Amino acid sequence: MSDLWLSRARLRQDAPIASLARLLVPDATGPRAAASHRLVWALFADGQERRRDFLWREEAPGRFMALSARPPANLDDLFDLDSQEFAPVLAPGDRLGFTLRANPVIARSVAAGQRGKRHDVVMDALYRVPTGERAPMRTEAVLTAGRAWLARQGAAHGFRPDEEVAVDGYDTVVIPRESGSPARFGVVDFTGVLTVENPQLFLIALAAGFGRARAFGCGLMLIRRAR
Repeated sequence: MSDLWLSRARLRQDAPIASLARLLVPDATGPRAAASHRLVWALFADGQERRRDFLWREEAPGRFMALSARPPANLDDLFDLDSQEFAPVLAPGDRLGFTLRANPVIARSVAAGQRGKRHDVVMDALYRVPTGERAPMRTEAVLTAGRAWLARQGAAHGFRPDEEVAVDGYDTVVIPRESGSPARFGVVDFTGVLTVENPQLFLIALAAGFGRARAFGCGLMLIRRAR
């Protein structure tokens, strides 16, 4: 696996930047995700032909973590930036604490031979429940469908999450667009401990990200050694 960089970026707090904070980081969740997408891109868009080769997540308004294939470049001097090489040495059986903000989806085919259409795993779990009866079942659906999705990710990518992984914060993010309908996706926060089974597969997946909506702050798993 190629070298990676883990970075923490925080909008500068001095007066010129602070005066623009409401414009750079709106209060509403959807507009803020869109604005944060552009802000983080500014750290990596050093050429017109660049493609996204990084993952990111918001820690708090104006504060971000990023995992990238190259160091960020603070060309506009908007951020206080701290970067370090990320090269964990892992072995089968290692246990890691983790957090992950993800857009978990599942593909359902509408007919044989057709490409499956992606659905939010929580709404997929509630699909056959009448709309008026979903509210009391939502928490259980988030927990059950979220854990099942994470277990599938682990089976495919060389790790096994503990059964008691916390699944919290399900929300629907609506990203405004200048033309056409807004983009919508569900976001789930996972926190817990996992066991590494195939280090190579796991590190490849860690660099690529988990789930969809990676351009808008989903998919970055942060890890640490479990006690």
